[in-house]
Amino acid sequence: MTPEKLREIYGDVSPRAAVKVITRFDKHCRQFIENSTFLTLATSDGRNLDVSPKGDPAGFAVVETDTTLLLPDRPGNNRIDGLLNILAHPKVALMFMIPTVGETLRVNGTAEISDEAALCDQFQIKGRSPKTVTRITVDEIFLHCGKAPMRSGLWKPETWPEERPVPSLYEMIKDHGNVDVPTTDLSVIEEGYRKTLY
Repeated sequence: MTPEKLREIYGDVSPRAAVKVITRFDKHCRQFIENSTFLTLATSDGRNLDVSPKGDPAGFAVVETDTTLLLPDRPGNNRIDGLLNILAHPKVALMFMIPTVGETLRVNGTAEISDEAALCDQFQIKGRSPKTVTRITVDEIFLHCGKAPMRSGLWKPETWPEERPVPSLYEMIKDHGNVDVPTTDLSVIEEGYRKTLY
């Protein structure tokens, strides 16, 4: 496959899509980010790719300046794949989502990691500061249409499964790693999540 062949298959980019990219956070971008409770962060070590989910109360990512964004890192499993990737290859991509809103906001840029106490303390929740905050300097920003969420029924409860369609996390990890796990009881796992959110 070649770029020319793809263009032959898909045709020219639409005029609106061709000019929608901006390089500064305007009032619409700021409003979108202020109301977003979930995003995905794509990173690379220059060879492989990772995509990490990030979520917090609305406004957890903060527009610092017209061209920089701050993103706190909350407690997890300490794999820190994304952070290690940033050290090796600082280009990142983010996709912001707002529940019930079909459109998404995409931000591509260059990241750096800070453990500066004063900065981390700005993102305290329940008295606990993140260990690091990632600052992203923007390369490009653009909105993405809502067709994919519409097709998937993402925000339509009537399309959601009535029961969880996959086993618990630990049950899957047990099978993947052939290791003992603390429990496979979903209610116990969810309670563990709640106790260690922050």
